[in-house]
Amino acid sequence: MRITGYRTLTTVQDWGRPVGDANGVFPDGLVRVPIVLVETDRGITGVGLGSHVGIEAVFAAIEGEDPRGVTALYDRMLRRVFKAGHAGAVFGTIGTLDTALWDIKAQAAGEPLWRLLGGRDRRVPAYASGLDIGLGDDELVAAYETYADHGLRAAKLKGGLDVDRDRDRLILVRDVLTAAGGGTRPGLMLDVNESLTRKQAVRHVGELERTLDLTWVEEPVRRWDAEGHAAVSRGVRASVASGENLSGLEQYRPLIAAGAVDVVQTAAVWGVTHFLRVAALAHAHDLPVSPIGTTPVGLLHAATSVPNHLVSELQDLRPPTGVSADLHVEGGAFVLGDSPGLGIRVDEEAVDASRHRLPVPAPDGPHVRPERAGQRLLAVVPDTVAPPDRLNPLPS
Repeated sequence: MRITGYRTLTTVQDWGRPVGDANGVFPDGLVRVPIVLVETDRGITGVGLGSHVGIEAVFAAIEGEDPRGVTALYDRMLRRVFKAGHAGAVFGTIGTLDTALWDIKAQAAGEPLWRLLGGRDRRVPAYASGLDIGLGDDELVAAYETYADHGLRAAKLKGGLDVDRDRDRLILVRDVLTAAGGGTRPGLMLDVNESLTRKQAVRHVGELERTLDLTWVEEPVRRWDAEGHAAVSRGVRASVASGENLSGLEQYRPLIAAGAVDVVQTAAVWGVTHFLRVAALAHAHDLPVSPIGTTPVGLLHAATSVPNHLVSELQDLRPPTGVSADLHVEGGAFVLGDSPGLGIRVDEEAVDASRHRLPVPAPDGPHVRPERAGQRLLAVVPDTVAPPDRLNPLPS
């Protein structure tokens, strides 16, 4: 079997509500989702959801190769673009192609990827993550009631701009999940998306911990700040989680060596091979691993095969337009199906029909770091949320 070509598509994820984090909000809830389809001479097509950037140069490393040699091809792609391939969008393109190759390999074997990788249990524990910083209280409660209806009893909220508002919102979600769980204490996490300084993060989380039990705080400081993450971990009761924006094992090593992360994360867009290597590195240090992503299908399959998977992020309960996957959510877990490969199907006609809905790249939003991030003295309220009666100083 040989790799013969690829095609790229872009579809849309419609959340039906504002989505965002401490860095910004997409008020219309429309997010672009790039797709890569990798073709073979056997008529098997693999699907990867992720970056197209630099794909011509990256694809040259695997064209004509047997896709079943996927881990070797992963390193071949890295070598082909070694000056740019270990970071950013190009690393994402490698991960997208890598995921498509794993899809092909499992389809060729006639097995779901979770089984091919050695998984035993098709159930992958999940937590709710609504990208919810732009929601008012009623919208927030309604969103997490829907997650609770699917059995989720752990949730991660976006915050970091106003400690009192974070407390109020966490309590609202805690009460929703507690009621749904018959009084069982839920898991609560806070993701501040690199928006605080070390001291701000310790004081912010410490204030929340006066009344709440947090499972983890995520990316409290800049992603590469090993000493800062370690200082936060020492200063709060909650675990520190980070890694979704790290690419390549060389970026994880300093944080793990410094004792800076308690929960090791990796993003779905970086690919299956990367996740498996990060999971092995984390396991060698007795650390759990947790996948991140809007549509983390590849990593869900991979998570079944590693001994240190903790929990996977569940964002939107609906897939992107024109994309379907052989999985469902029940009892607080993703439940993977038996379709060969990833079980992803792409309706190209539906994707093409949705082109008019693709959002124009915005000048701000969750993908753009604000000018004053980490340098604010006062609380901030997202534009899509009615301002509270108070304006509280941020811990500094």
